[in-house]
Amino acid sequence: MAKDFPTREENYAQWYNDLVIKADLAENSAVRGSMVIKPYGYAIWERMQAALDKMFKDTGHVNAYFPLFIPKSFFSKEAAHVEGFAKECAVVTHYRLKNDPDGKGVVVDESAKLEEELIVRPTSETIIWDTYRNWIQSYRDLPILVNQWANVVRWEMRTRLFLRTAEFLWQEGHTAHETKEEAIAETEKILDVYTKFAEEWMAVPVLQGVKSPNERFAGAVETYCIEALMQDGKALQAGTSHFLGQNFAKAFDVKFLSKENKLEHVWATSWGVSTRLMGALIMSHSDDNGLVLPPKLAPIQVAIVPIYRKIEQLAEISEVAVKIKDALENLGIRVKYDDRDTYKPGWKFSEYEFKGVPVRLAIGPRDLENKTVEVARRDTLEKEVLHIEDIDIKVKNLLEQIQKNLFQKALNFREDNTRVANTWDEFKDIIENKGGFVLAHWDGTTETEEKIKEETKATIRTIPLNAKSDPGNCIYSGKPSNKRVIFARAY
Repeated sequence: MAKDFPTREENYAQWYNDLVIKADLAENSAVRGSMVIKPYGYAIWERMQAALDKMFKDTGHVNAYFPLFIPKSFFSKEAAHVEGFAKECAVVTHYRLKNDPDGKGVVVDESAKLEEELIVRPTSETIIWDTYRNWIQSYRDLPILVNQWANVVRWEMRTRLFLRTAEFLWQEGHTAHETKEEAIAETEKILDVYTKFAEEWMAVPVLQGVKSPNERFAGAVETYCIEALMQDGKALQAGTSHFLGQNFAKAFDVKFLSKENKLEHVWATSWGVSTRLMGALIMSHSDDNGLVLPPKLAPIQVAIVPIYRKIEQLAEISEVAVKIKDALENLGIRVKYDDRDTYKPGWKFSEYEFKGVPVRLAIGPRDLENKTVEVARRDTLEKEVLHIEDIDIKVKNLLEQIQKNLFQKALNFREDNTRVANTWDEFKDIIENKGGFVLAHWDGTTETEEKIKEETKATIRTIPLNAKSDPGNCIYSGKPSNKRVIFARAY
């Protein structure tokens, strides 16, 4: 399998794009800015989806589904929300086409204009809170803990596969609560769920914090986030959990009769992660040899490749290989035995390496004689020959080692690329020449934040949760600051 694509050092952006395409994860579609997620890429997303879905359900959430189309008038009810999404909305104005009388294909039937235009879902707060008005009358109806798996459309001008596309897949949770304290606790609980998923499943270390007002979700009182650091030194927002206060409840008149027999507005949260996590996964672990996948999310955890010259040898090898496959599958390991005779072993080795399969086993005639198997691990590219006895247990342990090693490697990278800046010159030098996370003082004003972004393209990625007091002066304005925030250039 060809590896004719740039190294990360030569051209990181091109390396990423070529890797996504050549590893059969996704490709650009005929619709500008949209992508086709190919079976191998979708299989990884399904693994993510299944793990997250269980985590949501384990914390009391249930799934539902809401309409793709949202009446335009709904967006005018929450001013900050519409301002945040207005430039990205796709609008449906008509519901019928007709043949062009001049014979030039089809045209919009102007007689089929909608009375009210519809927005193609960029996010679902408005349609869901209009629905919740019918679901909630009393404190007995609370809390509502609902999640939906869906697609959304945001008309992005600059797109990149998985990281930013006009249409993408995601989950969005929307919960309703009796008290402010319950809603904040929900927001923080989901942040912990996202953190656990990123670190234990994706093997991606993340920082927890809150967004600055300038970076906050449109319509939220507070946005909690997890931020990851990619190998090119740029940050990637890997998940957000929003405390919405009573903003949407007031906008859509969602009230409940409290235990004290008073009519009160509901408290709300929303939270989501998307197929952007695929980009995070790729950029956190992959190398110049191709994709590297953590075992927990790899569609194929172990590939077994027979090495033979004569067809009779294949039959003997297959007998042993199938036994190994069965033993591994009995341990819950996802295995592919590749006995195709249309490709040579060397091509298969290259393919599984490029596609990030964590462990590859090779068995040839000599292995049959010696009762051994060659084991290759994708994360370090190391190979060793092991005795076939208890090979299933050995491989299971190896997969666990690989998962831990990928996390530790990514954590080491983040620690090595997190720096402190005390002056504006230090800050600019780090951002321009080193990249990574920069801990620096900020005076808390939007004006200063925007000036820093304008001059360096760096943004406040997160204000760390439970950060200790650390009095100092803003790197830009010199005004007092009581703690440091994390800056970086970001995707």
